[in-house]
Amino acid sequence: MAVASNQYRQDHQPVYVLHTYAFKETSLVVELFSKAHGRVATVAKGARRPRSAMRGQLQSFQMLAATWSGKNELKTLHSLEWADGLVLLQGEALMCGFYLNELLLRLLPREDAYEQLFDYYQATVKALSSGVQPAMHLRRFELKMLQEMGYAVPLDFDENDSPIVANLQYRYVAELGACAFTGAENGVVLSGQTLIDMAKDAYDNIQTQQQSKQLMRYLLAYYLGDKPLHTRQLLIDLQGL
Repeated sequence: MAVASNQYRQDHQPVYVLHTYAFKETSLVVELFSKAHGRVATVAKGARRPRSAMRGQLQSFQMLAATWSGKNELKTLHSLEWADGLVLLQGEALMCGFYLNELLLRLLPREDAYEQLFDYYQATVKALSSGVQPAMHLRRFELKMLQEMGYAVPLDFDENDSPIVANLQYRYVAELGACAFTGAENGVVLSGQTLIDMAKDAYDNIQTQQQSKQLMRYLLAYYLGDKPLHTRQLLIDLQGL
């Protein structure tokens, strides 16, 4: 029996804490983003008690090593250990970090690994801690996330597989990509230069910054459905990010 139970135990897995909420009288449900297992829901038993060893380690935006077990959707979290240097997010960067976490909670399926996205999340959190150009880091992460999850976000070619032309206007439509400006009624209007810049990961151009924000907002709304992101609206209200 011990061998069988060990099949459901994961030791010292690299994770980030996405969200926690109260569970029963003294415990917490902890939503983890694991490199090898994707989004994992766990219970930290007794973590709300003042003397809980785990309580102080349930920190967002810090790389942790987690051990959990269980074969049901809700696992039991046994331990957490610090696994990397401390990352400090403050002010606007902190709000951006919470936005990334909400995106992952809403879009990532449970227990489906996205190892490259995990690495990119780690890099984005560290980039946000610098306090420099947070909007640019958000656009890059939004695009990377959709691409890693298999959503089509073509940037180099239009719907007819013709190369994007910098000085042309397009209407970008979810599931289709860049369409002729007069050939569609929905979607987002943007320049070919914006698409070319995004494909090159270049966000220095003011127009690219503005139009990429409109494009990603449109695409995320399309894939998220009717329920908006709380942190997205907060960022729009506060800084227009």
